[in-house]
Amino acid sequence: MSSTLLNGYTALPASGTGDPVLVLHPWWGLNDTIKAFCNRLAEAGFIAFAPDLHHGQIATTIPDAEALAGVIFNNLDSARAEVGAALAFLAEHADPDGRGLAVVGFSLGAFFALDAAIRLPESIRSVVAFYGTRPSEAADFVNSKASFLGHYAETDDFEPAEEVAKLEAALKQAGRPVTFHHYPGTGHWFFEPDVVQAYEPAAAALAWERTLAFLKRS
Repeated sequence: MSSTLLNGYTALPASGTGDPVLVLHPWWGLNDTIKAFCNRLAEAGFIAFAPDLHHGQIATTIPDAEALAGVIFNNLDSARAEVGAALAFLAEHADPDGRGLAVVGFSLGAFFALDAAIRLPESIRSVVAFYGTRPSEAADFVNSKASFLGHYAETDDFEPAEEVAKLEAALKQAGRPVTFHHYPGTGHWFFEPDVVQAYEPAAAALAWERTLAFLKRS
């Protein structure tokens, strides 16, 4: 079962109940790939909600996506508030015990997933980052309650290897449980089938298996 709610997309398992997962889209927007990812989570027994940070706009070219991302980062406080509202919405409807949520972020969405783990530490118990980072120091994550899983490309023009290494080091220095995977022969967006020039089915399948196992145990 799926529906459009709170300026976003919700997918529910057949049982109607399950652990909650917030899904944060890449700079393309809340497209069919992200909705399909939510549906896969629901089929696996999770409640998934993906807020629409682009408010109905979807990009299919890099220049258009850059423009949409620019709007978000020029209004960073507003975007952060929307992510916070989405967390609160999902917690209210799917986390009655207050255990905290899992957050999965893709590229731009990974920035906000990591950012939320810092700003709203009591709300988030686990983070999955697909080929995205944020400028980070160990001190940023000392109050975080989350464990972290990262999926990164071997060659990525948008996320240099040194930035990924800095993030991993910051998380470890803060004492957070962290596992980063690097996928040989891949580039940015390797998980997204609609980005045909980057999609790598074998790597995407492995990243999905690892994500599902992580979400089930975290």
